[in-house]
Amino acid sequence: MINFQDYDVVVVGAGLSGAVFARYYANEGKKVLVLEKRNHIAGNLYDYMDEKGNRVQKYGPHSFHTNYEEVNSYVNKYSEWENYILFCNVFMHGKFTPSPFNFKTIEQYYDNDEAELLKKTLLEEYPNRNSVTIVELLKSTNKLVREYANFLFESDYSLYTAKQWGISPSEVDPEVLKRVPVLLNYDEQYFYDKYQTIPVNGFTSFIANILDSNNIKVITNYDCMKSLSLKSNKTYFDDIEYNGIVIYTGEIDRLFDYKYGPLPYRSLKFEMKTERIKSFQNAPVVAYPEDKNFIRITEYTKMPYQDNEWTSYAIEYSQQYIAGENEPYYPINNEINNKIYDSYYNETRKYKNIILAGRLAKYKYFNMDQVVLDVMNEIKSIGGHIK
Repeated sequence: MINFQDYDVVVVGAGLSGAVFARYYANEGKKVLVLEKRNHIAGNLYDYMDEKGNRVQKYGPHSFHTNYEEVNSYVNKYSEWENYILFCNVFMHGKFTPSPFNFKTIEQYYDNDEAELLKKTLLEEYPNRNSVTIVELLKSTNKLVREYANFLFESDYSLYTAKQWGISPSEVDPEVLKRVPVLLNYDEQYFYDKYQTIPVNGFTSFIANILDSNNIKVITNYDCMKSLSLKSNKTYFDDIEYNGIVIYTGEIDRLFDYKYGPLPYRSLKFEMKTERIKSFQNAPVVAYPEDKNFIRITEYTKMPYQDNEWTSYAIEYSQQYIAGENEPYYPINNEINNKIYDSYYNETRKYKNIILAGRLAKYKYFNMDQVVLDVMNEIKSIGGHIK
């Protein structure tokens, strides 16, 4: 039996945002309880050593990248990191091509004369730029550019988007299509941030180090909703009013028992494989837009490179999120869903001791560094500062 009154702060969720909040309050001398529904810490960053001795990531590929000095400084307090440049491919029309698409892509799918003309035209259409969005290309008034954009859209963007989100591309927020640009050069790396690293001992160890404080107690396999309830703008644990701080990182609609309706998410399923070969595919992460079932494959023995006679990889499937059956991964941001979220957010503001954190609670896509930065900003807003 947990005596919640023994703690100044209760953190719901032991992922990155919850861990950063927990450590902040612990450093301030507060007693912090972290409750995690899963049987492990680290949230979707959770990684482990598989039966073949390879470090794999259970919930999809993660590498750290940021341009924020304060975020990079913070994470380096809790882990040793090694430089890691992520390279991705798309398997399209029987060929592995770089992702984001670049001039090499053009040379792979066009004959020499057409390729040279298209590259020249793109540089003239978008001078002094290294990249453009597929949306810009599709709207181009230049026929050659527009044909190239349609080729990419029909061969990859539209197919991948439809599988990823389970809806037609026309229903997806255009910002989603802008996340992966088209490059106007031969660069092949996936990110261009100043800092691109991966923790030497894995992400689970990184999160464990953040949570390693005498002021923090972590309990896994505990669903907070068994104890947490909200009534008349007051917070209760086991029907006893709680006046401490609650950091909530779970689904915001679940916090209020879906009173404004459920918020939709996309979920993922991973099929883990091992083979007695050195390499399975050309890059660590490869999208397969033409396959009717799975969306991509991550070869973890390339994240980072692990010298093993066995390779380990995960086949990734996108699927509908069903509460209680699978995990919510991606919020589906559109006008209708965002209005539902706003109703829940406004409800939260009635409770002075509840702070929302992370992708699920804020119904927003965050990269890892954005999670840390968002927590830093939340703490600043209440007059605090992460040391």
